[in-house]
Amino acid sequence: MTRRAAILAEARMAAAGQGGPPCAYAVLVLGSAGRGESLLAPDQDNAIVFAAGDPDGPEDRWFAELGEHVASILDDSGVPLCKGGVMAKNARFRGSLAAWSERIAHWVTRSSPEDLLDVDIFYDMRPVHGDIALGDRLFETAYELGKGSIAFAKLMGVKVEDTPNPFTFFGGIRTDEKGRIDLKLHGLFPIVTAARALAIRHGVAERSTRKRLVQASGQGFGGEKRIERVLEARATLLSLVLKQQRRDIAHGLPATNHVEVAALNADETARLKAALTEVSGLPDLVKDLMFANN
Repeated sequence: MTRRAAILAEARMAAAGQGGPPCAYAVLVLGSAGRGESLLAPDQDNAIVFAAGDPDGPEDRWFAELGEHVASILDDSGVPLCKGGVMAKNARFRGSLAAWSERIAHWVTRSSPEDLLDVDIFYDMRPVHGDIALGDRLFETAYELGKGSIAFAKLMGVKVEDTPNPFTFFGGIRTDEKGRIDLKLHGLFPIVTAARALAIRHGVAERSTRKRLVQASGQGFGGEKRIERVLEARATLLSLVLKQQRRDIAHGLPATNHVEVAALNADETARLKAALTEVSGLPDLVKDLMFANN
């Protein structure tokens, strides 16, 4: 859909007399879209890299307009605007290859997670329109620079430690006022974060969470059984979220990552508890494997 939106946006600009692209460029999707893991509740996470041009220069202004049209077309098509502003129409998600390379080099020298807002989803980026090779070059550059900084990879993994406890004092599943639990917050997000951090640390230039974990476990530094259990937990979480999303859509409700615990049968409840318990051990797994080959 993002690719099609970019094609329509180019046509719209040409029809308005704004000409074609001033240089080679690629439209990128970030986050869950880049990983191929949006499920049934996607939103817009996109960016643009172009071959050459200065910030707020003529090239940048043309691509800013393109980004505006892409965002509008996607929103009209049912893919809502990103609440966090992660869209190419905004300057921080648009730039030349040189400008992006400078940003990445700046990121890897940061000293706290607060300095790295939105950086994590950039490492999931996938070029979907335009000069795909240009997007791939940026992806490779990001991983080369990221792998060279152990501190950066470690910071990428710190967010795993912030996962809220999903259990009550007596071992039940903690739910909100609607009787639901957010399985993205309590399960899928920590797994994604752990997989991304390990991929950056060990130079696994893959996008999907599963491929990142599988390749990380195949590097011979241990943790294979633990990663296998994490992948099983992820499969459980995905299946429960998708089942809930299908049920909500059928009842005219928006698809979310919140699962109604009371609607689960005994087997599903047991598997959910096991999956959430496995997720709780991710901080130790990340610490063990972050420095496994040192």
